[in-house]
Amino acid sequence: MANESRPTGPRGGDRGGAGRGGGRPGRGGKQDAPPFSRARGEGRTDRPTAAQRDGRRDRRGEPDSGRRGARGEDSRGRKRTEDQATYDGPAIDEAITGQELDRNVSQQLRGLPEKLAARVARHLVAAGLLLESDPRTAYQHTLAARARAARIAVVREACGEAAYAAGEFAEALSELRAAKRMNGSQDYLAVMADCERALGRPDRALALARNPAVANLEPALKAEMTIVEAGARRDLGELDAAVRTLENAPLRSQSRADWVVRLRYAYADTLLAAGRREDALEWFHRTVGVDSEQITDAAERVTQLEAGAGDRPVPGQ
Repeated sequence: MANESRPTGPRGGDRGGAGRGGGRPGRGGKQDAPPFSRARGEGRTDRPTAAQRDGRRDRRGEPDSGRRGARGEDSRGRKRTEDQATYDGPAIDEAITGQELDRNVSQQLRGLPEKLAARVARHLVAAGLLLESDPRTAYQHTLAARARAARIAVVREACGEAAYAAGEFAEALSELRAAKRMNGSQDYLAVMADCERALGRPDRALALARNPAVANLEPALKAEMTIVEAGARRDLGELDAAVRTLENAPLRSQSRADWVVRLRYAYADTLLAAGRREDALEWFHRTVGVDSEQITDAAERVTQLEAGAGDRPVPGQ
C-alpha cells in the first residue's frame, strides 16, 4: 500500500485490525496477505487483463461470471435480483483459473463438487488480487464465494478480511466470528477488536485484548493487538494508559519487521498525543531507523516536529 500517516486500524493512529492485508490488523503499511490471497501476483508479470464475456454455462447450469453486463443485467438483458447479483459476483478475469490459490486453502475446498470448488477458488483469487487496489470489488468476490460455500471457514475468513479492507466493519466482525467458530483460530482477535473500535465500542475491543489466547499469538499479531488496545484506550481518553500499554510491548526489538515499525510509530504518536513532544520525536526517529520500506510517514513527522510544526497528532487519531 501507499504510505499512510496512520500505521494501524480504522480508528486512526493505530489501525489495528488485520488489515488489507493479511492482512492483519493495521492497515498503515504493507502487510502479509490473508490466506485466501497468497497468490496475489507477487513476482508475477502476467497479471490478468480485463475479463472477456464468453456467455458460457457450466454443467451445473451456473452462469459464467463473464456473462453479466455492467448494469447488473444477465445475457438477455433481464434485471438480476440483489441476491442473484451477489451470487454471481463481479466478472472474473478469464486468465484466473483458481489454481493460483494457496495449496492449504485449496485443500479446504476439496469437499465441494469440482466445478463449484473451481468457481469459489476463482472468486477468492480475484479477491486477493484486488484487495489493496479495489477492496470493494474484492469484497463482492468474497460474497460470491460465500454464497456458494458458506460452511467453509476459509471462505468466511476471506469475506471478513475483504469486508474489513472495504470498511464494512460490522460485516467483517460477523464473518470473522463465524470463521473463528468453524476453525477455532485465534488469529482474528486483533482484527475483531479493531472492528469493535471502528464501530464505536472501545470497551469491547479491550475485552478482546484481554482474551488469554492473545498471549500465544505470533509476535506480529500480538503487536497488532497491542496497537489496537492502545487505540481503544485513546478512544476512551485514557492517554496515560495507552502509553503504558505500548511501553509494555517489545519496542526495542532488534527485528526490522513491519510490526516493529508499526509498534514504534504508534508509540511515538501516542506520546505526542499525551503532550510528550521530545519523547515522541525520539521515537519517530527510532521508527525511521527501522522503516526501510517507508510503510509509515515517520520521516515526515520528524521533519514537521523539528520545524516546530506537527505538535498535534494526526487528525482522527
